[in-house]
Amino acid sequence: MDIQRPELTARNFPSAEQEAHAAKPPSRYDGPESSFSLAFTDNEFLLREELRPVRMQLELLKPEIVQAEQGIKSTIVIFGSARIPSPEAAAIGLADAQAAAEPQALKRAEAALAMSRFYGEARRFGALVTERSRSLETPIYVVTGGGPGIMEAGNRGAFDVGGKSIGLNIVLPHEQEPNPYITPELCFQFHYFGLRKMHFVMRSIALVCFPGGFGTLDELFETMTLIQTGKSRRRPILLFGRDFWEKLINFQHLVDTGMISASDLDLFHFVETAEQAWDQLAKHYGFADAGTTSA
Repeated sequence: MDIQRPELTARNFPSAEQEAHAAKPPSRYDGPESSFSLAFTDNEFLLREELRPVRMQLELLKPEIVQAEQGIKSTIVIFGSARIPSPEAAAIGLADAQAAAEPQALKRAEAALAMSRFYGEARRFGALVTERSRSLETPIYVVTGGGPGIMEAGNRGAFDVGGKSIGLNIVLPHEQEPNPYITPELCFQFHYFGLRKMHFVMRSIALVCFPGGFGTLDELFETMTLIQTGKSRRRPILLFGRDFWEKLINFQHLVDTGMISASDLDLFHFVETAEQAWDQLAKHYGFADAGTTSA
């Protein structure tokens, strides 16, 4: 007769998960007005105003724990507009605008087609990072805001070469649907912008910024400020498309008026292609790659 012996490391108490699944309230207390349910299974309780600190802690912990379990230690953040279409979508949009013969629509479609080259570069860069870092001791994973446009392109590039990538989505009145190229177990959703931005930089070894609007500028300047003030370690900040950025921001004017130091211009570098961006990273970190060319 087999004797079943207890394990030395057996739990002394049931886990919260076990109790959450096992707990069934008596019929008198299973209505919506009852407070009988366990606190950590009670969504209405967790969503109370007073529980905001707990929710913020959960948004910090969930992506942290999952990424640690997935072995993710180094990331490259790709920021950029959700409104930049793929070249294929931009070409279709231009054809539709030409057929409609509406001048304003045609002008917007032509601008979208011109900007779509950045989608292509972001896609190639995502693939390049994923492929070339596979042989490194610590692989590098692409992380984006998880939405369409440039974000989709970065995740899509990693997907193209069979790699994992991360998406940090945020609940908004629009752009809520994550793009289909994010690794499902690494697709997160946030309520708090601050915690989302914190996760962008926690593991990042570089920030790669494509043209974008208010959201992109917010993310870019927050990272620049953290590095400039010494609150975050120095890392490469690469701006794709010199012409776009220099028309948008007169960096030299900030120096000339004493708003920043001349040395602050060294916080970032302009690049035009995925290969130039990788070369900057290789130069900064000493990545050995025979396929890397000089910028």
